[in-house]
Amino acid sequence: MSLITAAKSMIREAEAKDEGYLERGSKEYRQGSLALFAAGLATFAVLYCVQPLFPVYVKEFGLSPATASLSLSVSTILLAVSAPATSFLSDRIGRKSLMVLSLLISSVCCLLTAFAPNFASLLAIRAVQGMVLAGLPAVAMTYLAEEMEAKSLGFAMGLYISGNTIGGLFGRVAVSTLTEALSWRWGIGILAVISLAASLYFWRNLPPSRHFRMRRMEPKAILQLFAAQFRDSGLICLFALGAILMGGFVTLYNYLEFRLLEAPFHLPPTLVGWVFVIYLVGTFSSSWMGRMSDRIGRRAVLWINVLLMLAGILLTLSAQLAVVILGAGIFTFGFFGDHSTASSWVGDRAAAGKAQASSLYLLFYYVGSSLGGSAGGLFWSRYEWAGIVGMISVMLLLAMVFSFALTALVPERAKLLH
Repeated sequence: MSLITAAKSMIREAEAKDEGYLERGSKEYRQGSLALFAAGLATFAVLYCVQPLFPVYVKEFGLSPATASLSLSVSTILLAVSAPATSFLSDRIGRKSLMVLSLLISSVCCLLTAFAPNFASLLAIRAVQGMVLAGLPAVAMTYLAEEMEAKSLGFAMGLYISGNTIGGLFGRVAVSTLTEALSWRWGIGILAVISLAASLYFWRNLPPSRHFRMRRMEPKAILQLFAAQFRDSGLICLFALGAILMGGFVTLYNYLEFRLLEAPFHLPPTLVGWVFVIYLVGTFSSSWMGRMSDRIGRRAVLWINVLLMLAGILLTLSAQLAVVILGAGIFTFGFFGDHSTASSWVGDRAAAGKAQASSLYLLFYYVGSSLGGSAGGLFWSRYEWAGIVGMISVMLLLAMVFSFALTALVPERAKLLH
């Protein structure tokens, strides 16, 4: 490395330290990244823990698969519509305070779910849990965009998304296994205690916000800040991608378990629950693609991952179990790579109202999850797995259109990473 390059590197390091940004390699960067990893784990464990229980709810409460899927959809849709409110709430009470409250209250809701006497009360608790959980995902992305040094953001965001991945995996597998050994109520109750422990770890270890400034804005100003995000065609494309990709992803895993329980596979319920181990490829993908986006640019990473998702979903048409699992793994790899890339891009692209931009991304993301997951039940009931594959394939072709549109956009802000 030349003296000039070394000098420039030292200047950048000094500037990052002077400005108080969390830089990769520092103690506070590690603490913050791991705390957000734990928060993502707890959030997505309690959010998705009911997904492997759909067949259980079908039998216990006498429901259709589409109705059973509401136990997840009601949480994600209310998380989506509540996310924008959390953006200005975090501007008033602080990023960390809101995230801590979100995690603690959602853990209590998870515990109450275990005692729900019927499906209607279960849905009511899950609805409240969805609203409360909205306080973490959008604010976490805003915290990262505000506090992390620019060149360290991709890896930190990837690690946070990895926590989401492992949390979703852990919640599904743990509850599925405990349900087989004990009951679904014990499984959710034990998960609630683990979520509470992760919440306390997050509270103690997340560094305070150095770049947050408390703001009090009039409702009109808040609405103008939200409206401003839609004047950026790049952000609109990213919002649309979040909705489409998450809708396809949730649809795949909502109904894959039903397929594996039936011919020609006839897998036992416990083994079907362990299919969610495929999520581990997402843990690698999100952090690896985060680094790749820092190096080669987000535009290239986005459309490549959409192609991987399309190849993966087509492979699941096979009657061979190994090929189906491989296809689901490729699909999952592509999805988490795209989500990590798009979510970090949103916070970085927004010139003003970063919290509002992040919350709008999550609004579209979870609306896509809820609508796609429930609509998939109609395709499953009528066309079975071929209908699911057809639905997701059309969604991915649409996602490809938005990905190519992003490659053609000229950066509008100096902070946009290429």
